[in-house]
Amino acid sequence: MAGMFGNAGGTNTAASNAAFKQQLNKVYTWYTGGFVAFVIVLAILEQVGLSREWIGFIFLLATIGLYAGIGIMSRTTDAAEYYVAGRRVPAVYNGMATGADWMSAASFIGMAGTLYLTGYSGLAFIMGWTGGYCLVALFLAPYLRKFGQFTIPDFLGERYGGNVPRFIGIFAAILCSFTYVVAQIYGVGIITTRLTGVAFEIGIFLGLAGILVCSFLGGMRAVTWTQVAQYIILIIAYMIPVVWLSVKQTSVPVPQAIYGFQLQKVTAKEAELIKDPKELEVRKVYAERAAALGEKLKDPKAALAADKEAAAKKVADLKAANAMASELAAAEKALAALPADEAAAKTAWTRAKAAAEAKDKPLGGMPRHAAQYAGDPNGDAKAQQAYDYSRRNFLALIFCLMVGTAALPHILMRYYTTPSVKQARESVTWSLFFIFLLYFTAPALAVLVKYEVFNVLVGTPIDKLPAWIASWSRVDPGLLSVVDINKDNILQLGELSIGGDIIVLATPEIGGLPYVVSGMVAAGGLAAALSTADGLLLTIANALSHDLYYKMIDPNASTARRVTLSKILLLVVALAAASVAAQKPADILFLVSAAFSFAAASFFPALVLGIFWKRATGIAASLGMAAGLGITFYYMVTTQPWLRGVFGVTSPVELWFGIQPISAGVFGVPLGFAVIILVSLVTPAPNAKIQELVEHVRYPSLKGTAKSMIH
Repeated sequence: MAGMFGNAGGTNTAASNAAFKQQLNKVYTWYTGGFVAFVIVLAILEQVGLSREWIGFIFLLATIGLYAGIGIMSRTTDAAEYYVAGRRVPAVYNGMATGADWMSAASFIGMAGTLYLTGYSGLAFIMGWTGGYCLVALFLAPYLRKFGQFTIPDFLGERYGGNVPRFIGIFAAILCSFTYVVAQIYGVGIITTRLTGVAFEIGIFLGLAGILVCSFLGGMRAVTWTQVAQYIILIIAYMIPVVWLSVKQTSVPVPQAIYGFQLQKVTAKEAELIKDPKELEVRKVYAERAAALGEKLKDPKAALAADKEAAAKKVADLKAANAMASELAAAEKALAALPADEAAAKTAWTRAKAAAEAKDKPLGGMPRHAAQYAGDPNGDAKAQQAYDYSRRNFLALIFCLMVGTAALPHILMRYYTTPSVKQARESVTWSLFFIFLLYFTAPALAVLVKYEVFNVLVGTPIDKLPAWIASWSRVDPGLLSVVDINKDNILQLGELSIGGDIIVLATPEIGGLPYVVSGMVAAGGLAAALSTADGLLLTIANALSHDLYYKMIDPNASTARRVTLSKILLLVVALAAASVAAQKPADILFLVSAAFSFAAASFFPALVLGIFWKRATGIAASLGMAAGLGITFYYMVTTQPWLRGVFGVTSPVELWFGIQPISAGVFGVPLGFAVIILVSLVTPAPNAKIQELVEHVRYPSLKGTAKSMIH
């Protein structure tokens, strides 16, 4: 097996490639069977008394140990192996590795959760991400493979000539990859915490060990073979609970087939819940709470002083009455929890008021699942504007995700690893197939879970709720909490708050499956987060070691020095990303989508025009990338709450055309195209050598200088 992941099949002849693929088939067939047997053994052990804690630790240690083993067997200092896996990954396995690289914590953990919380509008993620691969297949993957470089900044430097386009490409690659990898490590923290019970911050660094051991030792070669293994785990883990829920609710083991049937039931239940007297009672309490907080915000200083005085008096009264220790402790805790000063009070009360106002809406603030957009096109002016903005944001998000998918450096790098241009194109098809398996299932999963929550959880006595409610509340109350706000000891939908990031991880417990399946799903989520994080960290490290150091600073650096530097940088970047993730900067889906907007605005215009328009010039590409990325970043900083806080922006939020910050790339992409085209038309054309190269890449039948440059 060491030879399998080593240099076997190093020559790119047809015979050696066929033998190499046959060997891969054998190894991964045994691996899949072994994983299924491992889960069955754990299920048997659970039935005879193995504790949940041990199951969690075993899954964590076994999967990370497996990935570490592949990383150790794939260790290398050879540049071609480290950067592009020796360009000998068969199309089907490259498609599987790309699927794992793509199936990040956002896809595995966040996708179904977003669909659960937002209904129809969440389909923008599926449509955008899937459609992006069509752009990859048509416009980028085969042509980039023909150019034959190692990285995207490498392509920009060669195509546009000079270090300025390369440097801007390096900066953009690091920015979007770092944003993306923070989301993955955040997901790793959630999963590791759930599996082991350790603190979130410690869970992040435990998971980080699994990320580093693969990419650190063997670069792209180790990452590729690990990602194939991770894809197998994550797709099995994702499908089993959904199929189980489907059988439980409908007796049909094909969740995709019963999606519409269950959606009708969910829609009918929504209509009941909207009119339910108990739900209206809960909404009234939240409305009163929001009104009270609004009054406090009129004079925060006086309101805070009154709250502190009342809390202090309660503590004093309890002490004087020799009250029970638990009552006194609760009163002292309430006093300590009050905001420290007027500014803190204003911030806390504003946030609490917004949360209460959201809960003072039907279905706990969630839109009806089958409703296409918010608002009403036939309603009053406010309803019409809400409808218009909702539709506009839906289309803008699809655009950003499609174009961002086609420009993500860590995805495009995968197509440098195939033996030929033909296999690069084939591997895009396989990528789409392997991604489709999960994306076609996510909408069904969201509806099945919502049906379960509406019909099983809602209406259950608070003291008889399933154990998973309490266990997830301990992981992070922000992800799941229950508050009996109307004091009737019955759970109403408005009293339940679920974060989208736990829907998939909690699905086995929601469906009443054995805990071993929960462990397997968490292992699948860990595989998804680790596989993407590996690719992203490698992209950042390679951009710094290959593109910045080797191509711009020391062209005479030895291969060993470049690879060693890449490994050191990978470690530094990973630790930096983990420290940012520990701050919980935003939800996983926003972080990921921000990375797509950055990639779309900075890379897509320069890549497409660089391939299809030989007149595009280096200075134009540099200005276009800077302009597109600049306006995208500016819009996010001035409109996104967490970024506004980081950069100290205090001016009122002004959305352009009502577009949310998650879709900021919709402004950067057209600006990038416009700048590159206009500046190219007024600057000297690229030299004949570059133009011949572009012609050859687009039309391979051409002979001569360009062909010799490629080979």
